[in-house]
Amino acid sequence: MREILLESTYFGAMLSLAAYEIGVLMKKKFKLPIFNPMLISVALIIIILIFCNIDYESYYDGAQVLSYLLTPATVCLAVPLYEQLELLRRNIKAVFLGIASGVVTSLLFVLLMSMLFHLDHKMYVTLLPKSITTAIGIGVSEELNGYVTITVAVIMITGIFGNMIGEGVCRLFHIKEPISRGVAIGTASHAMGTTKAMELGEIEGAMSSLSIAVSGLLTVAGATIFASFL
Repeated sequence: MREILLESTYFGAMLSLAAYEIGVLMKKKFKLPIFNPMLISVALIIIILIFCNIDYESYYDGAQVLSYLLTPATVCLAVPLYEQLELLRRNIKAVFLGIASGVVTSLLFVLLMSMLFHLDHKMYVTLLPKSITTAIGIGVSEELNGYVTITVAVIMITGIFGNMIGEGVCRLFHIKEPISRGVAIGTASHAMGTTKAMELGEIEGAMSSLSIAVSGLLTVAGATIFASFL
């Protein structure tokens, strides 16, 4: 069985899609934040790779085709933003200040936690791009000489938690303004958070989509500056 799977060119891609679809079905059935499709798919893939004794490199050879779709998928998030362009024009200062404050807060948090837990410089810069989309985060981590694989894992974890708790946090702090909710979720948890923002409403989805791009650009510049702080 193992040999048959490894001989399939797109085994990794098929496994990833099947695991994600199982996660989607579980989310629809149980309707609980913990049943996040991405979280479920990651857990299922790990279990299958261990059970079938398949190394990660063999899995990734077939799954890397999905990585090529990350950038165009992120660009497609501009569509809901275009539909809310007039709303953005009327609130552009507040939106960009909100995104900038979120980026600075994220970078400061990584700096403080790294100092608190005595992380070395390489691990510190690895964590700096935790809140931006993977396509940009990988480049930032490589440029700063961080651990790229750990950066990817941290970005995924950040996105999953943002997707799971974003709406709850907004409720907890009584954040009801759609623009504020979209900016907060998109800035904190990139594309995976944006999927939740789109569920909340069109305005939330549009502002969250904008936040992905702007926070990514600001983090590229900010991470370079913050990298020298530790």
